[in-house]
Amino acid sequence: MLYNSTRNKNVSVSSAKAINEGISKDGGLFVPEFLPQIDKTFVDNIKSLDYIGRAKEVLKLFLTDFTEEEINECVVGAYNNTFDDNIPAPLSDMSDGRYILELWHGPTCAFKDMALQLLPHLLTKSASKAGDGKKTVILVATSGDTGKAALEGFKDVDNTEIIVFYPVDGVSNTQKLQMATQTGKNVYVCAINGNFDDAQSGVKKIFTDSAVADKLANNNMVFSSANSINWGRLLPQIVYYISAYCDLINANESLESFNVVVPTGNFGNILAAFYAKCMGIPINKLICASNSNNVLTDFITTGTYDRNRSFHTTISPSMDILISSNLERLLYHLSGNDDGRVSKWMKDLSDKGVYTVDDDVRVAVSDYFVAGYADDSKTKETINKLFSKTGYLCDTHTAVALSVYEEYAAKSGDKTPTVIVSTASPYKFATDVLDAVEQGSADNLDGIECMNKLSEVTSTDIPAPLENLAGREIRFKQTINPADMTEAVYNYLNIK
Repeated sequence: MLYNSTRNKNVSVSSAKAINEGISKDGGLFVPEFLPQIDKTFVDNIKSLDYIGRAKEVLKLFLTDFTEEEINECVVGAYNNTFDDNIPAPLSDMSDGRYILELWHGPTCAFKDMALQLLPHLLTKSASKAGDGKKTVILVATSGDTGKAALEGFKDVDNTEIIVFYPVDGVSNTQKLQMATQTGKNVYVCAINGNFDDAQSGVKKIFTDSAVADKLANNNMVFSSANSINWGRLLPQIVYYISAYCDLINANESLESFNVVVPTGNFGNILAAFYAKCMGIPINKLICASNSNNVLTDFITTGTYDRNRSFHTTISPSMDILISSNLERLLYHLSGNDDGRVSKWMKDLSDKGVYTVDDDVRVAVSDYFVAGYADDSKTKETINKLFSKTGYLCDTHTAVALSVYEEYAAKSGDKTPTVIVSTASPYKFATDVLDAVEQGSADNLDGIECMNKLSEVTSTDIPAPLENLAGREIRFKQTINPADMTEAVYNYLNIK
């Protein structure tokens, strides 16, 4: 299995090299040359396995330059005794045709743990195969969850440094506290004045700057990424959709198909579901749920991607994104691997902030995806209604997905069993979840106090990783402008 660049399909590298480099030198993203197909026999062979066993079998299909022993070491290291009850991705049956796939039972209480507990192991192996002995510098832009999950995954990993940038006012109080108190001798966290797109654009600019790369090389260092632009981040996400299907058919052997609803910002999570569908998992519709930053809703509906719009700071901040990087991978596949068209669209996005895909791609997108969005008021209403009716407490991002699904189901009449992807613990966004459950209760309370009050009001437990935040030392307090990100990287790495 080799990997091509979305902007130059003549680039062909091993999975180790794709993971180690993170992004192609031409600015494109690495994609597999083909998608392996999963048949009934494959599913029958893995459906009785635990999550670790299923993950091994799926990863073998893509990491053909890794030995079975290496894959085993990576998967066991990632998922053994790191998630609640050793069940990384439990499926909660709501008894009405809806299932909630809970992806937040890891060490940072967000779905990013599903990939970022595995990526350090994959990257360490990849660096030994393709890294030429250089120190790996992980560069991350985060809208909240990726940063903490990457920091936790890479802290104190040998021959590695990790640098995380986040928008100073674009993450929740709990997310900020998680990052600012991060332990580890090889970690650096810095806020920027701007939004997530500013952080992401700054990181991409650093990645593709040859002068920066040369400076790192002269100091025996090389960049890699823990964002979902790295194939090693995206691949583990395919696993949990395949695993969810196994759980569904274990519960109902006659299941023919199911929908998937994903709260989406950077398009990586729902792209993983698209890959699972293309591999043979019987996913019916991929439902893309956005908040008020509904650039993806408009694209899926019209074929025009336009980031020239107002940016909204919402109560679902991990989705406050106007440049969805992983969409580039989808365009590559649906255009018939046409790197020329993809390169033009990405240049138009960079230069003009807008592009329109050709009719063949627009039709293909609408064949796979439907889309909708929920503003903050709908999000809070959904949290309140779900908790009042069922006693189930969800976070603000999951509520966006639930709201969009309810609207879709009402309009379409589609009664297909549906998996709602739950991306974070409600306690990561305790202030807004508390206000949704009991309006006004969060007034004048800080983040820790809101978690305690939410636990009291709902009779639910605060996850241990979040409960332990109280009283921890604030290590990282710096805020810079996006233009100063390169200098901040040099200063942390002590590069002159």
